Amino acid sequence: MHTCKRYLRLYRVLVTQFLKTIMQSKVDFLMGLFGFFFSQIIGIAFLYLVFQKIPSLQGWTLDQLIFIYGFAQIPRGIDHLFTDNIWMVAWRIVLNGDFDRYMLRPMNIFFQVIAEKLQPDALGELLVGTILVVRSLMKGVVVIDGQHIALFFVSIFAGALIYTSIKLFFAALAFWLKISGPFLQVAYQMSDFAKYPTEIYAKGVRFLITWVIPFAFVAYLPASFFLKEGTSAWMIGIECVISILFWCIAYAVFDRGTHAYESAGN
Repeated sequence: MHTCKRYLRLYRVLVTQFLKTIMQSKVDFLMGLFGFFFSQIIGIAFLYLVFQKIPSLQGWTLDQLIFIYGFAQIPRGIDHLFTDNIWMVAWRIVLNGDFDRYMLRPMNIFFQVIAEKLQPDALGELLVGTILVVRSLMKGVVVIDGQHIALFFVSIFAGALIYTSIKLFFAALAFWLKISGPFLQVAYQMSDFAKYPTEIYAKGVRFLITWVIPFAFVAYLPASFFLKEGTSAWMIGIECVISILFWCIAYAVFDRGTHAYESAGN
């Protein structure tokens, strides 16, 4: 308990200092926020354009796909907000030897990485996702009862953990490759496939985004539980198991990588 309180206090201090830094340039902050917001709007506009020509997609309506799209943005936004600095591990922190400072401090290394930076641009993703989910609630697209409301928040947390785990795993490869950003970028971009029903993809793609890089478990698969009455809650249970499994694998690779790390010039 004492350790948790200590890390919470440290996190608050580090984040406060970071926010002071970014607020020195309020224009850049606002431009980044609105940029992410409008990029999400473009994605929704694309759905409307598709459904002007195709009234349903593998039996899914436009309103249902809008919920899946919005549902996918919330865990992605949470991951983006709190753990965006993992990208820097993949691109330059290991390569430049900047990882030295984490090794020298008497704190958990992963905590230091994520506490060093917040990504306010993610508020655009969270805002759009929340608006689309609320819209679906108002239109009666989703099933609403006590169980579904509780599992909604469980699924959001598990989905965010899957995003973080995939990002951490590929970023940790930088300890051996020096730069793993290209691999991380390719893997992370596959999350866009999860915004649509997996039935529209070939079997190989479905297997890849479900069991290898399980982005289907952060959007389409859990979202189907909230869209179809009578769907088993085991889908959310499987999502939680996968999130914990992938987190353990990713953190183990990251921890092993910190022991293999060599400072710049070695």
